[in-house]
Amino acid sequence: MEEPRKPRILVVDDEEHITELVSMGLSYNGFDTERVASGRAALDAVQRQRPDLIVLDVMLPDLDGFEVARRLRQIEGAGTRVPVIFLTARDATADKVEGLRIGSDDYVTKPFSIEELIERVKAVLRRSSGVGPGEHRLSYADLELDEDTRDVWRAGKPVDLTPTEYKLLHYLLANARRVLTRDQILEQVWDYTFAGNASVLETYISYLRHKIDFVDPPLIHTVRGVGYTLRTKSER
Repeated sequence: MEEPRKPRILVVDDEEHITELVSMGLSYNGFDTERVASGRAALDAVQRQRPDLIVLDVMLPDLDGFEVARRLRQIEGAGTRVPVIFLTARDATADKVEGLRIGSDDYVTKPFSIEELIERVKAVLRRSSGVGPGEHRLSYADLELDEDTRDVWRAGKPVDLTPTEYKLLHYLLANARRVLTRDQILEQVWDYTFAGNASVLETYISYLRHKIDFVDPPLIHTVRGVGYTLRTKSER
């Protein structure tokens, strides 16, 4: 019997000891890895053999990680996106928000534990592979989501979502009219808690509102001091 294909991870960092450590840890946990040391080499590697996920350092000698991610998203267009985890010494909220804005799926700050990084890689791959087989569409008001194709429509118009945005919307839609706490959402959507970093969730909610609530009535609402809910204004 043919063995299942191992998920392939592209590790991008100009510090050799880091790429060696990350690659070794990933290999021990059942992943195939490729290591490169520059932004242009990363883009070439993606074109040559598309990875399942990229661990991408922000501070690179030629193109920084943000620019690599921007170019990658341009190449992908509306197609399926490769998940990206940024790896960086920066710890400023502005950098984290910038990473999320251009389509990253997580953000790990140096120094980090290899065990934590591996768990985050696994969590992002679970999110990007979907939320499980669906037998029907979820719908609420004029919002529809097809669990089999992962297509989303609002007011009859298709909505392009990243894997994390899709899973966040799926969770809100599957619990329409219920008030979900921030901790519930972080646990269900990200598979772990962002300790003290509620800005990540707030950023994704903002992106989702921009893509979903472009028509009235707005469906994604903040419940002050608690969390978020998906419902029409008349039900508030």
